[in-house]
Amino acid sequence: MRQSAFLILLLSAGLLACKGNRKPAPGEAQTIYLTPAIRPYTEKILKDTMKAEAWFNRGAALHQLGKDSLALQDWYHAARLDSNRADYASAIGDLLFEHKDLNASVGWLQRALRHNPEDPKAQLKVAKMMLFTKDYEQAFTAINTALRKDAFNPEGYYLKGMVYKELKDTSKAISSFQTALNVKPDYRDAAIQLGQIYSQNHNKLGLDYYAAAFKMDTTDVFPLYARGMYFQNEKNFEAAKEEYRHCVERDPQYADAVFAMGYILLQQDSFSKARRQFDLVTRISPADARAYYNRGLCSELMGDKDAAAADYRQALNFNSHYANAAEGLDRVRR
Repeated sequence: MRQSAFLILLLSAGLLACKGNRKPAPGEAQTIYLTPAIRPYTEKILKDTMKAEAWFNRGAALHQLGKDSLALQDWYHAARLDSNRADYASAIGDLLFEHKDLNASVGWLQRALRHNPEDPKAQLKVAKMMLFTKDYEQAFTAINTALRKDAFNPEGYYLKGMVYKELKDTSKAISSFQTALNVKPDYRDAAIQLGQIYSQNHNKLGLDYYAAAFKMDTTDVFPLYARGMYFQNEKNFEAAKEEYRHCVERDPQYADAVFAMGYILLQQDSFSKARRQFDLVTRISPADARAYYNRGLCSELMGDKDAAAADYRQALNFNSHYANAAEGLDRVRR
């Protein structure tokens, strides 16, 4: 009996693997189902294979582990067992959207809304899709429907801000992002968006929003890098380099900060130091054509034409249309 039930776990039909997420082989799936994090959910399914909630819960646990193809398999099965659950359909639609399977995603989100037209989660997922496809009118309709149901939903205000940002209505975008933060003070994405908007307008207030975003999650150093870019764009190179140093101290593999440091040093005619930075980038991101080109440019400016030629060739290997690298190679060949 238990063996038969277990076979059902492995052979449930209907799985269409997510784009970008490999479908595990049956043996591998069995191993995953029996891992410590997933086994309790598997055992609940074995007790009652017709209980939709058990399948859905295991799918959620698999999704948390990044096993999205298996998560979808469980969620599809849950939806077959209980076809009236809007949240099941909504979860499937959201995951398919994450993996850029837009056509399939639309169908599941529409199914969710048929069961619960005012479901805020499904409406906001539709809004995300409309934002992605640039159907801003439909995006606003979905967002406003969600906010009428839940006026304190921070994601609704965040998405409204994203639509206004796309429409170049900066003042309304700022207002929406600030409302999202008022509702949820640790809404990090809204803080980053405000940092970007203010920084692009040469307003130092952007630095404060980036600092706040970093405090919300110190494992992600993007806000430190963004602060460096603000100072770099304002030609305050020493302040920019300080931010990039903080960024690399936290995450030595953050190639953009290492590259930006090299770029500033190159502008300051510190060719040897800049070359070392670009050399580091080639180790962190071996296929970054820009790093080879700029390392080659440093070598050329230092009089080492052979090293420059080698780097220009490497840059062209990774990007055959890299005009600056082709011009640099022509120069050092003369």
